[in-house]
Amino acid sequence: MPIYQAPVRDTLFVLNEVLGIQRHSNLPGFAEATPDVVEAILSEGARLAQEVILPTNRKGDLEGCIRHDDASVTTPSGFKEAYRQYCEGGWIGLSVPAEHGGQGLPYVLHNAVGEYMAGANMALMMYPGLTQGAIAAIIAHGSDEQKATWLPKMVEGTWTGTMNLTEPHCGTDLGLLRTRAVPAPDGSYRISGQKIFISAGEHDLAENIVHLVLARIEGAPAGTKGISLFIVPKFKLDADGRPGERNGVSCGSLEEKMGIHGNATCVMNYDEAEGYLLGPENGGLKAMFVMMNEARLGVGLQGLSQSEVAYQNAAAYARERLQGRSLSGPKAPDKPADPIIVHPDVRRNLMTIRAWNEAGRAFMLWTALKSDIARRSADDKERQAAEDMLGLMTPVMKGVLTDKGFEHAVMAQQVFGGHGYIEEHGMSQFVRDARIAMIYEGANGIQALDLVGRKLAMNGGRAIQAFFKEVGDFCEEHRADEGMAPFTKVLKKGLNDLQAATLWLMQNAMQKPENAGAASADYMHLTGLVAMGYMWGQMAKAAQQALAQGAGDDASFYENKLITARYFMERVMPESAAHLARISSGADTMMALPAEAF
Repeated sequence: MPIYQAPVRDTLFVLNEVLGIQRHSNLPGFAEATPDVVEAILSEGARLAQEVILPTNRKGDLEGCIRHDDASVTTPSGFKEAYRQYCEGGWIGLSVPAEHGGQGLPYVLHNAVGEYMAGANMALMMYPGLTQGAIAAIIAHGSDEQKATWLPKMVEGTWTGTMNLTEPHCGTDLGLLRTRAVPAPDGSYRISGQKIFISAGEHDLAENIVHLVLARIEGAPAGTKGISLFIVPKFKLDADGRPGERNGVSCGSLEEKMGIHGNATCVMNYDEAEGYLLGPENGGLKAMFVMMNEARLGVGLQGLSQSEVAYQNAAAYARERLQGRSLSGPKAPDKPADPIIVHPDVRRNLMTIRAWNEAGRAFMLWTALKSDIARRSADDKERQAAEDMLGLMTPVMKGVLTDKGFEHAVMAQQVFGGHGYIEEHGMSQFVRDARIAMIYEGANGIQALDLVGRKLAMNGGRAIQAFFKEVGDFCEEHRADEGMAPFTKVLKKGLNDLQAATLWLMQNAMQKPENAGAASADYMHLTGLVAMGYMWGQMAKAAQQALAQGAGDDASFYENKLITARYFMERVMPESAAHLARISSGADTMMALPAEAF
């Protein structure tokens, strides 16, 4: 069975020594997150992930979910017990405000533990993951009565949540949505239509499922302006607030998928199901975006988690598998061959994945901390700056970390050679599971268009200019530090390439929008590359400081950080020039072929 070891030490390094979360003790919930509490939470989360969640991963892939004749769905063996332990530990409510039944701890801690859980079993953790997104939407847009009715049981995990957007004829273009909502005399609505690709739409893990459904009220404006959001439970609630009569919603079928077999991806049929308006009439898209943005950060985390677990298994295999001799002479002369980790091309795969994973973890936690500041700070200016950065980086985190998550799962599979193609080693599952993260919650091409088409120009470019300044100031601050030169000089070159790409878009995208579309994927990855380089610059600085102060038994940890940082700067950051070259080539050749030539 594949292995997984939650990267607790690495997470603590980022939280404490790079981000310095203790500096934010003035924010609600942070004072309670003392260093001892943080370490205890991460350690317990790691234990649960490794001992309880991980053993269900392979079973889930092999067994999948089963739909029965009565439209009920059974999850793979072991899922119910693992989910029960997850809920009993209070993990769903870790960062949910206390007034809604949660613990009110920082969201950045929720994300840190979330990586461990998704690394152990991505498909299983989608059930509570969707619930947390639904909780966020109800907190943001629900009435006091709705919050009191639905949140406590969802925070407990006794009830789960979903998001229902996609229909057979419309995915990204929600303006084409046909599901209708008819007002009822009692103030509720009757929801009718069909939704597809609904993760966790039906299952046996919870007593009730709270569906958040986009629908169009009769007579509403056409397009996205006429979409509303509704709470539609699987079971209607009785007078005591308990699940009672079955609602008019059912699972028509389960999708047969490439991966995440343990998650029930459903076709959901709504037949005059009773629903309740969440947020304002015709304001559904804005309300759903609260959930979608939360989900996009979670999907970026999934990309990181699959990259990490694939890396760990590939590294373990490379240390053990004997094949050939080192180019510089035998490294294990007492054995018939050397372990393959001596070969430079195997090292290239492993070092590339490792360098991206460690930067990606820092980037994920840095972004989650921005979310905490945006939601919890009492300082309007600080809150606005964090909100700007969070908005800018959400498509980058989702798009880049999931593209790289799949790429790295394939690279890790390659380390196994032919054994990576055989199911018993488990690498195939990581590849298959990682692939979906590039598609759902807005395909990565859409994320790139969102970044270039919306986020760059928002508020006069305030967010991207703030990012330029933050990275530029970091480089300037350490310009005279010889120890930091290997990191800051290369980072500054990457920043210059990103600024040049941004200027090119400003000069060439307005009069020819296809230039923006053609550049968008490269621009997203260039932004992500500079963000990762910035993370490595900060981690290198923290590692050097720790070594200068006498790291003791931890010296090798920090030395390895610096080696990995140098690898990233030497072998990965130079890709910024290629991204810039492709961006500035424009759209002409990309759009030149007539459609019939394809």
